[in-house]
Amino acid sequence: MYLFEIFGLTLDFQPLLEELQRWWAVLLKNLPNILLAIIVAFIGYVVTSFLKKYFNKIARKIVDDSTIQYLLSTLMTAVFVVLTIMLILSVLNLGSVVTGIAGAAGVVGLALSLAFQDPILNFFSGILLTIRHLFKIGDMIEVEGYTGVVKDINLRHTSIRTFQGQDVMIPNKIVAQNPLTNYNKLNMRRVDISCGVSYGDDLQKAKDVAVQAIKDNVQHDRDKGISLFYTEFGDSSVNYTVRFWLDSNKTGQPDFLEARSNAILAIFNAYNENDIMIPFPIRTLDFGIKGGEQLKEMLGKNEDEQA
Repeated sequence: MYLFEIFGLTLDFQPLLEELQRWWAVLLKNLPNILLAIIVAFIGYVVTSFLKKYFNKIARKIVDDSTIQYLLSTLMTAVFVVLTIMLILSVLNLGSVVTGIAGAAGVVGLALSLAFQDPILNFFSGILLTIRHLFKIGDMIEVEGYTGVVKDINLRHTSIRTFQGQDVMIPNKIVAQNPLTNYNKLNMRRVDISCGVSYGDDLQKAKDVAVQAIKDNVQHDRDKGISLFYTEFGDSSVNYTVRFWLDSNKTGQPDFLEARSNAILAIFNAYNENDIMIPFPIRTLDFGIKGGEQLKEMLGKNEDEQA
């Protein structure tokens, strides 16, 4: 026993020495594993430094946005670091610690995913939109009833400026989960105009006049031509739809509106010059049981019956 007397107090250091001896024995027993863990950590550090540069190159090839590049590179590096740490703990015979950490991480991850469901969905949707290159800043898109020019794309929302001059911020999960129209993706845009002519007009003449009016007065893609199809017998007119394509370098909204307006004016003026009627809604009244009888005939019959 190792006894010391200080200020009248007797101290026994035997238990402390025995505990230190036990620690030293454990250290000597696990020394090979500790050395191996140090070697694994050093190799992991060197490999991580190399892989980080490699991950940066991969991220630059996948996406153009610098923020997403940094995020992907950091995420891939973090995954490798976590795997390295778990390997080191396994070498040190701390498998139970690894299991505990994995279980705790799972519980925490589930809790966070439930608590921050919408932000997480927007975050990953933003990454998906950036990787897939569905649109870029300056493109004209239509999504969820909003049409405008893309002004900003980040990890939470996509900002577009509508043609009424208002900025609309649409959550990325809505952009990713709903139908999206990108008017600049293919540089192709078609103008469709519906109209009708009276039943008393020559339908072939009306078609030829409308097509020629657009050819002469509206700027369009002449390689794709103009098509006109009669679609139905309406209440007051025989209806049709005329279609033509804009030039590939003029597919913006102002060009679309101008082309459609010019086409309507051209058809209207051409029909007036050729005495072709675009009829107002009208009702034809038939009298008699079988129809086909005029009002004055029915009035005459009634007068005769009364006489």
